[in-house]
Amino acid sequence: MNNFLESVSSFFSGGDQLPWCSREILAGCEKEVAEASNDASDEAKSESIMRLSWALVHSRQPDDVQRGIAMLEASLVNTNSPLQKREKLYLLAVGYYRSGDFSKSRMLLEQCLQIMPDWRQALSLKKAIEERVTKDGVIGIGITATAVGLIAGGIAAALIRKN
Repeated sequence: MNNFLESVSSFFSGGDQLPWCSREILAGCEKEVAEASNDASDEAKSESIMRLSWALVHSRQPDDVQRGIAMLEASLVNTNSPLQKREKLYLLAVGYYRSGDFSKSRMLLEQCLQIMPDWRQALSLKKAIEERVTKDGVIGIGITATAVGLIAGGIAAALIRKN
């Protein structure tokens, strides 16, 4: 019985394994970027911006996630290294996943997997997206079936009363 309840609970809770980022970590990353922009090397600035982008797309706040997406999209244009491009594409995919745009997230993951086909993080997120889309479809079918049943029951009740 416990296994059944756990499976139902995980079905409705969304069960992805992506970490969340706390406000404290986010504030620390923002402070780091501010300090790096004053007197750090370009590489140090870039690394601190990547950490902030990571924190933003892993935030529970939708505005933070959108800000992270915007930062990553702006920085992706100037990315020459395949490794950095893969990292930014993955973080963008996380951001779009968190904001509910599963098709955009899946497209970005496909680009990641072209760079590194066996990258476990990307494969894991892709699986989470597929499970989420399937779950949403099952819930949609259940809602539709319930609505059809209620309408049919209402019509049957009306016909019975008429007779």
